[in-house]
Amino acid sequence: MKNESSGGLSLKKLLPLAVIALVAIAGSIYLRDYLTFDALRENRAALLAWRDANFALAALGFVAVYVVIVAFSLPGAAVASLTGGFLFGLFPGALFNIGAATIGATLIFMAARMGLGEYLSRKMEGSEGVAGKIKHGLDENEVSFLLLMRLVPAFPFFVANLVPALVGTRLTRFVWTTFVGIIPGGIVYTWVGSGLGEVFARGESPNLGIIFEPQILLPILALCALSALPVILKLFRKKETA
Repeated sequence: MKNESSGGLSLKKLLPLAVIALVAIAGSIYLRDYLTFDALRENRAALLAWRDANFALAALGFVAVYVVIVAFSLPGAAVASLTGGFLFGLFPGALFNIGAATIGATLIFMAARMGLGEYLSRKMEGSEGVAGKIKHGLDENEVSFLLLMRLVPAFPFFVANLVPALVGTRLTRFVWTTFVGIIPGGIVYTWVGSGLGEVFARGESPNLGIIFEPQILLPILALCALSALPVILKLFRKKETA
């Protein structure tokens, strides 16, 4: 293993990523029964009372918990989004959800880039083979690629946090594309959460698959197509030039 001054990997650089991995494993084992919809249902009265008595503290506490959930890839991100809507309504609940998710994503992005990201990016940049071509293609269409990963529901959130770090994406570009890209999904889940009071009253469970309903999914897919448009136009231009 190379030392830090030579630009290689080091234990110091890998430590933040290792801590995140260990906390994520521990969280999936010990917290999976706490960050659930049933837990929210059972504690809803206490949460509402705490919010009413300490709104600012409740808002800060909620955002902090959401950031930790995302930064350490803990289970319960969807439940956290619903909780934001349940406690704070569509607005400012959506703002709290989207902001906290962006901060958490940025933290795990920075940890990954500090560890493996810089090393792998240099390796890909200096490669003349397939890896180098992939890096070049990503650099040319980076914004479209980042937005698509956020907009397409098929991409797991933690994957969309790690991949950009491993290919050398700039921090500022990662932050704004993350914030913008998660707005549609964030609003949908916050909206569902804002109606949880009625769902609880009926003794039902929220429809977390609502994002795949045509009236929700089709506009998101339209945004995906809009994000992919620059890539398609570049391909056509290259063919015309050839």
